Amino acid sequence: MGGALSLTLAALAYPSMLGVNTVSSSGTRVIAQTQWGPLTESDRDFVVKVRAAGLWEYPVGQLGLQKGQSAAVKTASKHLIDGHAALDASCRKIAVMLNITIPNLPSPQQQGFVNTLKADSGKQFDTDFANILRVTHGSIFNTIAKIRSTTKNTVVRTLADQANATVLDHITVMENTGLVNFDQVLFQETTPPKLPAKDLTPPPPLAGQPEVVLTPPVDTTTQPPILPGESTSGGGTAPSPSSPTVG
Repeated sequence: MGGALSLTLAALAYPSMLGVNTVSSSGTRVIAQTQWGPLTESDRDFVVKVRAAGLWEYPVGQLGLQKGQSAAVKTASKHLIDGHAALDASCRKIAVMLNITIPNLPSPQQQGFVNTLKADSGKQFDTDFANILRVTHGSIFNTIAKIRSTTKNTVVRTLADQANATVLDHITVMENTGLVNFDQVLFQETTPPKLPAKDLTPPPPLAGQPEVVLTPPVDTTTQPPILPGESTSGGGTAPSPSSPTVG
């Protein structure tokens, strides 16, 4: 990526308060100066959030392909896998560029969504799939807009652009299932449950643990964007032989 980064030790710290809908109360505090612009707590938390979202939505997409009852749910599942594989590639590169520690597991709340869908069957699976994912995507949509409009970091801005397009696509395919209960979704988006921070925070990776990679499908139609300072001719996103893959 070129050039050494001048990063503070704070940039290495794993975010201790990170929920689906919230960021640190001091999110505007600059924790590092990088060649791509200042990095704030909110910027860092956003990268972690995008990574964590993929760690549960990608496997849910795989579940949808296996258990979905309708063609629309299976189509939405393909969009989840495709979109989050591309976002994951960006997050993993950005984490190196900005020296951000990213998780290998979703938060307990997010894992709870996965467990609910694993236990579902038949039409109940399709209904819960569409509504859970419509709520979570709708909730993060406003966060993306705020990051995009306020960040001074060009790398984070590029990720926000990508996340905005991906989340809007996922909102749309959930609505296209015809199963979204909009009254229920709006209520859950505007009055989220008051969960303890530990349930909203993805655990930090264990020391020496290989980085989880969300592999793109063979028929992928989504490519990660070129990041600022990244060569257009090389440097793919293929995992190293020691990296565990999902997919």
